Amino acid sequence: MKKIKILLLTIIITVGSYSCDNDGGTSAIEAEAGAAPNMTKAPGSSGIIDLLKLESGEVLSISFRVELAQGEIASADVVAAYVVLGGPTYTTTLDSDVNLPQDYTITTNDIVAAFTELNSTADIKLGDVLRISARFTMADGRVLSLLNEAGTTDINGTDLTGTDNTGTTLSNSKLVAIAVNYPVSCPSDIGGTYLVSSNGVGCCGVPPITNYEYTVTVTDNGGGVYTLSDYSGGAFDGLFCAAFNICGDTSSGDITDVCGALGGSASDCCGDSYDFSGVVNEDGTWSVEVESGFMAATQVWTKQ
Repeated sequence: MKKIKILLLTIIITVGSYSCDNDGGTSAIEAEAGAAPNMTKAPGSSGIIDLLKLESGEVLSISFRVELAQGEIASADVVAAYVVLGGPTYTTTLDSDVNLPQDYTITTNDIVAAFTELNSTADIKLGDVLRISARFTMADGRVLSLLNEAGTTDINGTDLTGTDNTGTTLSNSKLVAIAVNYPVSCPSDIGGTYLVSSNGVGCCGVPPITNYEYTVTVTDNGGGVYTLSDYSGGAFDGLFCAAFNICGDTSSGDITDVCGALGGSASDCCGDSYDFSGVVNEDGTWSVEVESGFMAATQVWTKQ
């Protein structure tokens, strides 16, 4: 569990800044032209690789579309990364020198054939993720890879293979999707409105909460990904509303459902982050633990 901070809560207002070709001084920064794809899953197609169907022997298919969202390119390749849960990441080229836009449908047999490291569909395991994106060659010969294919690591030694190779600006953009992700999971249908009952403690001498109830909206984004209207499940409201006037939905964020195992992380309202973990019980309720540097709570989520 994170150590609860003993500092007074503060609301941090971050003033955004913008960048341009001039840095405001005497020097000018030359902008380098680039390109970006927009990747979308086909309407009505599966957003996951369904583990239950796969284990029953079915040949599954996924369908997606690759478009050029911006830029002028000489050629495009469709690339993929297969991210093994807790293990290595494999990369491959699915299609070369393609004309965009292009629609694709590939099967689980095609996935195995595309990655030399996979011997059969039995190697497709729960929690693995297939990521598909594009690689562009520009007219001047520059190659723009939207997925990291080099097996490089960050300063902490973390393997970056298969991650976004664009920096945060493009990868966090709401205007384009540079990759589509297909987690190996089970069908999930847990969206709706939930009444959350929390027992929790907070920093700064605030009283603990017991059976504090709060209503949260869980929005289904497809593929086992859900957005919570309040990531703390109302625990932040219960702990800090009276003491510091931090009330209501303080922070939204996404969680994933992997065959009943819930998890995720998101920024809180006050400069820290939440860790969210839990399980979906047989009766449909969730048993959850959520914590940040300011609070920790155990919860029961009941669908209304």
